[in-house]
Amino acid sequence: MEKLFRKHDRLLEVTPTKIIRQWMHSINWDARMMAIRGPKGVGKTTLMLQYIKLHYQPLDRQVLYVSCDDNYFNTNTLLQLAEQFYLNGGQHLFLDEVHKYANWSREIKEIYDFYPTLRIVLSGSSLLSLTEGAADLSRRCINHDIQGLSFREFLHFYKGIEMPVYPLEQVLQNPAPLVREMNQMGRPVALFHEYLKYGYYPYYLDNETDYYVAIQQVVSRVIDDELTRICRVDLGNTRRLKALLTTLCASVPFQVDISKLATVSGLKRDTVVAYLGYLDKAKLIHLLYSDLKNVKRLQKPDKIYIDNPNLLYAWANTPVQISTARETFVVNQLAANHTIEYRKANGDFLMDNQYVFEVGGEGKDFTQIANLPDSYILADDMETAIGNKFPIWAVGFDY
Repeated sequence: MEKLFRKHDRLLEVTPTKIIRQWMHSINWDARMMAIRGPKGVGKTTLMLQYIKLHYQPLDRQVLYVSCDDNYFNTNTLLQLAEQFYLNGGQHLFLDEVHKYANWSREIKEIYDFYPTLRIVLSGSSLLSLTEGAADLSRRCINHDIQGLSFREFLHFYKGIEMPVYPLEQVLQNPAPLVREMNQMGRPVALFHEYLKYGYYPYYLDNETDYYVAIQQVVSRVIDDELTRICRVDLGNTRRLKALLTTLCASVPFQVDISKLATVSGLKRDTVVAYLGYLDKAKLIHLLYSDLKNVKRLQKPDKIYIDNPNLLYAWANTPVQISTARETFVVNQLAANHTIEYRKANGDFLMDNQYVFEVGGEGKDFTQIANLPDSYILADDMETAIGNKFPIWAVGFDY
């Protein structure tokens, strides 16, 4: 176990704490057991290490961070780790990449039951299920789902522009404070267009030249490893899944034709629908439906978006249309805190079953949403709001 503590110490030494994401303050770190889920590359590990560094003294052996793909587990189990940690005064155990440990849920359940004073923090893929057979952790574990940097966080991380969170409802009621403050800080339109291409993932500055290569590698690992390991996707179909994702990038927002997708990917129709669900849970795409209340299992979605604009630019093998990037941005930013439905007519999106949004360029007018209550245009190339026509970047301050 001392080797694990040495790794723990080295990781804490190099963990930066200059910028702390908003998620740090919304997570209940005192819970007996909680899970941080999210797509690969959005900063789950950094968040855990930052918490430890900020709340524990160096060399404190009451806390331990361990990655569950560590070589330690070639000859030891999670149960053995938990027992040794507990017997030596351990109180707070952080288990990263827990989905990479076989039968993790059963052993975590035993740890929870046998060591009632031990607090456990889990981290894993967005696909992580807490209801695996007999080892149902859903009643014991609190879930926290995080995603990549919002436009607001991008400004803080990469541009040194600090802005508070502006909840969307507050912006819709009174956009003036946000618009005024943002325009004092910089040119929001130029910054927004940069964000569409770079900055959603918090490792851009570490590798600007190969940023898209890094994103492509993340996608490949999710499909080759997480989907095959967690969702039991046939290893022989991973290449077809990547081809399917490429097809979606080339035509997003995709008007869904399952038969066409089946033909292009070489998969059966029902398999395509199931795989789209997996890609959605893995946060590689976002499926939209026109009626969330009545969505049925294996029902085809009404529209398909790539999860975020950076992923769209990184994976597409054809030029990305700005209209596609704009809509992808809106869906991605609002999905963190709101429910979004696809509008088949009179607007693009319905949010929280109340607000209607139409997305477009500066010239977009109210023709399609005229006389609809709580309807708004989210327009590009604007620095200020005019009536119910808002700058599209204004939705990027919701978290």
